Amino acid sequence: MMSILGTLFIGLIAGLVARMLKPGNDSMGWIMTALLGVAGSFLASYAGAALGLYAPGQAAGFIASVVGAIVLLVVYGLLKKNA
Repeated sequence: MMSILGTLFIGLIAGLVARMLKPGNDSMGWIMTALLGVAGSFLASYAGAALGLYAPGQAAGFIASVVGAIVLLVVYGLLKKNA
């Protein structure tokens, strides 16, 4: 239970960091940014641990969460632009 709450918190932070790092104008609000950050965090946390790249709680997990959030922000932006 604590790891899920930790992943949610890290996802929130990762989403905000990803938004600061991603270039361009994002018209989405902070709630959508946080949701995409949480999704990127879950994806990166479980995919990286499943592949054996890092253990839960390592700094690499946070870095992967930020990268996952950036990827989701870019994909969301592309999908929103094409719609």
